[in-house]
Parts: sequence; structure tokens; C-alpha cells
Amino acid sequence: MCKFIFITGGVVSSLGKGISGASIGKLLQLRGLKVNMIKCDPYINVDPGTLSPYQHGEVFVTADGAEADLDLGTYERFLDVPMTRRNTNTAGSIYQTVINKERHGEYNGVTVQVIPHVTDEIKTRFIPFEKDYDVTIIEIGGTVGDIESLPFLEAARQFRADKGRENVMTVHATLIPYLRTSDELKTKPTQHSVNKLREIGIEPDVLICRTEKPISDGMKRKLSLFCSVAPEAVIEARDAASIYQVPESFEKQGLTDLILKRLSLKGKKKNDGSWFKFINKSLSYKKEINIGISGKYSELKDAYKSVAESLNLAGMSNKVKVKIRYVNTEKDPIPQSLKGLDGIIVPGGFGKRGIEGKILSIKYARENKIPFLGICLGMQCAVIEIARDMAGFKDADSCEFNAKTSHPVITMMEEQKKVKNLGGTMRLGNYDAKILKGTLAYKLYQKEAITERHRHRYEYNTDYVKELEKYGLIVSAWHKGILPEIVELKDHPFFIGGQFHPEFASRPLRPHPFFDGLVKAAIKFNGNK
Repeated sequence: MCKFIFITGGVVSSLGKGISGASIGKLLQLRGLKVNMIKCDPYINVDPGTLSPYQHGEVFVTADGAEADLDLGTYERFLDVPMTRRNTNTAGSIYQTVINKERHGEYNGVTVQVIPHVTDEIKTRFIPFEKDYDVTIIEIGGTVGDIESLPFLEAARQFRADKGRENVMTVHATLIPYLRTSDELKTKPTQHSVNKLREIGIEPDVLICRTEKPISDGMKRKLSLFCSVAPEAVIEARDAASIYQVPESFEKQGLTDLILKRLSLKGKKKNDGSWFKFINKSLSYKKEINIGISGKYSELKDAYKSVAESLNLAGMSNKVKVKIRYVNTEKDPIPQSLKGLDGIIVPGGFGKRGIEGKILSIKYARENKIPFLGICLGMQCAVIEIARDMAGFKDADSCEFNAKTSHPVITMMEEQKKVKNLGGTMRLGNYDAKILKGTLAYKLYQKEAITERHRHRYEYNTDYVKELEKYGLIVSAWHKGILPEIVELKDHPFFIGGQFHPEFASRPLRPHPFFDGLVKAAIKFNGNK
């Protein structure tokens, strides 16, 4: 029978519930259990696809084309389990389903209410993996006390009663603030947070306490007393050099054994520690390279979360530390802000703002033979830059930014011209492509057939492919022979772009070929300085 672990949060947001949940999942995996995760977001948007990255960071795309919270990327990187649209739920999607059922007469004329109709719908979203996994970990977004989260928390309370206490437990992430003026940690916010959770009818089994300073045994006993959890269930969560060190920290505090005992799970008595050893060894490397991410959302690093993680994972596999420099292509001077870099990434995005800075970044990488990777819009900007500067099409542009350009090297996909609604209507999720042998792309992938995740409306206009080939820009992978998927530049040590998002497929021990190749090229470039 599948067991369930709810992850809730209190005091403040951004406590790392996703990392805590994924770390617990990894620990259970290392004990031989099958684990999957679900995210519940309380906002009314049906999905985050139409949200600005400044609101919730990057939009993660699942293999089956769902636009989801960035926490699903954390789940995938930790667990190496592919996320689907069944792994992501929002209040908007819940209410949309309930309203559609009401419109179709499925409630037989009764008054539709939050309880039981909304909470019943939420509970159906908790169980899609119960037949295939030993444990389902369910993260409820937001903070206890938020009005938006109440239906999800009420559903969690009911779910515990439905499934039995022996099959469901709650892990509550909270904050222990440090007051510098008095040089002390304060437990009162956590006490209030747990009391608020109790008012809803949920008793936490474990407290994960974010803190700057070590929590003493005396403080753990105090939290145990006031929050009705065992002292050994008060888990310290201090900032780590890498998020991938968090599972080992939890393991050393006995959290895995506590969960196994609480849920009567039969996992291996001990993991071999090989995953911990790999992570710790990778953090001890001394050599450094500098990679720039040139985009317009650079003030919020979470906007490029998976890109940054992919660089770090590629660095780990190549025994080098990757220092990331975020360059704002709308505000920072280009190319001055790119000086000293060993590699440049232009990531995905939407809209005209910051585009000229992205194009200048690509020009700088091309002319100075700096390793370059273009992702989705970054690939499109590479096509524009080469069309303008090498082919002499001075007004070359994307129809997204200039519908009147005489050289629309990037144009809207035909099927997208019929789309009216913005949400969930792009080319989303996995699509196949075939790589041409003898290309840089083939050297990186070491195979012809690939599958990658997409999120775009515009594409490289094939009317210009032959013309730009004259200047060294070749299409090295196609979807069904009609849609360009990868471009690369001849006579450059590493210049490649993909119409897809490779950052969603990087894993510890298995970085994506694009990022692995970029880091290798950056190491070589650094050594030739």
C-alpha cells in the first residue's frame, strides 16, 4: 500500500519545501523505495505558463507538455523520475474542473461547495501514483495561514482520516529566525505556525527548521514540548554549499529511519553512501570557469533555475566549479559585462525587451570564439545575429518583435497562427528530432534520434536555411525533416543552439549533452587564455 507524506510550510515562503521534500524522496529512494512527488499550488492561475518569471521563477515543462512550477524541476533532478501533468495541481485547475462538472450537471443539482466538492477533487489529485509507487510526497505551496491554501490543507486533513494515520504523515517546514542584536534564535514563530496548522486539524510529525545557526538540544526539547513532536523529529536545516548535500544532512539526523518507522515502511537498513560521496567530492574541485547567462530576468535567479542547475551539474561531472555571472541584456553594458567569461548562454524568454542585448552577446561570443549555447529564443537570436551581421540582412528579425521586417528569419509556426488563448497552447513537451552525422550536435549526443522538451510559438524560417548556410550556420537536427531543431556555426570551437529546453533534462551524474559540451569547451577556452 502506498504511503503519503505531506510537506507544508509556515512563517514565511521560500523556505525550501521543494528541496526538503525532494531530499526526503531521495533518501527513501536510496533505501530501495519507489517515490514520486506532487506539487499543489494555491494560486488561481490554471498553470504558471502565463505568469511573469518575476512572479514564480522559471516555468518548468514536463515531458507530456504541462507548464509547471520550478519545484518539479527540483523533483526530477533529485529523483530522476519524469514529471507529468499529474504531478502538478493549482487551485485554478481544481476550480476549473469543479465548475466544468457543475456545468455538465455532474453534481445532480446539489449546491456546489468548497467542502466536499473542491476538497474531494483535490483528494483525487493526491492518489494518481498510489498503485505504482511505495511513497507519494505531496508539497502544498504557500504558507499555513494563507486563505488560498486552506482547501488543500483541509483536503490533507480529510485524507489522513480516509487513509489512516499509519499511512499518512506531515512534515512541516518552518523558520527559526536569528536575532543578531540579542545573539539568539527564536522559536516563537514556529510555535505560532504549528498552532495555526493544528487549528486546521493537522498535527505535524516532523519539523524541518531553517536556521542560520545550529539548534541546541535544549531548543529541540523546547520545540518538542510546545509543538508536540518528538525531539528527534526536530530536524535542523541550515544553508548548505549545495542543495544536493541536504539529503545527507537529513540522513545524519536520523530522518530516514524516523519516516520508515512512522509509516511502517520496509526499506534497506542502510544506503551505501555512494550518492553522498559523489556530491561531496564534486564540491571539492578547485578549478573554476566563468559562464555568463545573458537574459532580461537576471535580477531573479530563479527565472533561470534549471539553466543554473544544469551548469552546476555539468561542472560536477567535469570536476570543475562553474561560477555563474548573470548579465541583464536590457540594462547592463554589452559587451563590457561579458569580459573574462569562458562561455556564454542566451536562455529562453518572450517579448522584445532585452533582445538587442542578447544579440550583442551572441555577436561577442561569435567574434571572440567564446563557447556559446543558445536556448529556444537564444537560438533564434543567434539566427537573427548571423543574418544581420554576416549575411547583411540589416533588418533581419523575428516576427515576434517586428511583424514588418523584410527578412523574417524567425516566424510563427503555422498551427500557432490559429491559436486564440495564451495558456497551454504553445508547442509544449517532448518532440523527436533527427541529428545529422558529422555535426557538433552528433558529437555531443553520440546518436541520431533524440527527444527534447519544447516551449515556443516561433521557429527558424526555413526559407532562410540555405542562404545562411553560405555563412556557416547549419541546421544539424530536424523534426520530421521540416522544423529546424538545432543550429550550429562552422569554424567556431563551440557555437550551438536548440529550439528546445535542454536544461530540463540535466541530472546529477548525467548532465545534458549541451551543458556538458559547453563546460568542456569553456574549460579548454579557459586553459588557452
